[in-house]
Amino acid sequence: MRHLLILPVFCAAFVAPFATPLAAQEAEAEEEGFSLMEEGAKLFLKGIIQEMEPAIDELNDLTAEMEPALRALVDEMGPAFMELLDKVDDITMYHAPEVLPNGDIILRRKQPDEVEPPAGEANNENGAIDL
Repeated sequence: MRHLLILPVFCAAFVAPFATPLAAQEAEAEEEGFSLMEEGAKLFLKGIIQEMEPAIDELNDLTAEMEPALRALVDEMGPAFMELLDKVDDITMYHAPEVLPNGDIILRRKQPDEVEPPAGEANNENGAIDL
């Protein structure tokens, strides 16, 4: 009976010193793996930024070039556009614009029976709301 206990005790005594460093090595390797992944992701993003930098610089130049023209457009057309918006109450009340052969553009107002009710309103005769 005594010899049956010797083998498990010997195995436990032999394996215990190696088990702790192995677990520590695995944890260290796992942390190193994450840090390597982080480093790879950082390098990848740096590469993307470097590749995109010329395009971003060109976009900045283009916006600086277009800014005076856009400001002039807003200054000149802004009041007229606001006046037009005041006249057009709801864009859903109109059909799609039509261009005539002579170049005129017509915006036809929908008739009351052509207007679709908003999504929240009831479509039944007695006015009940479906839940």
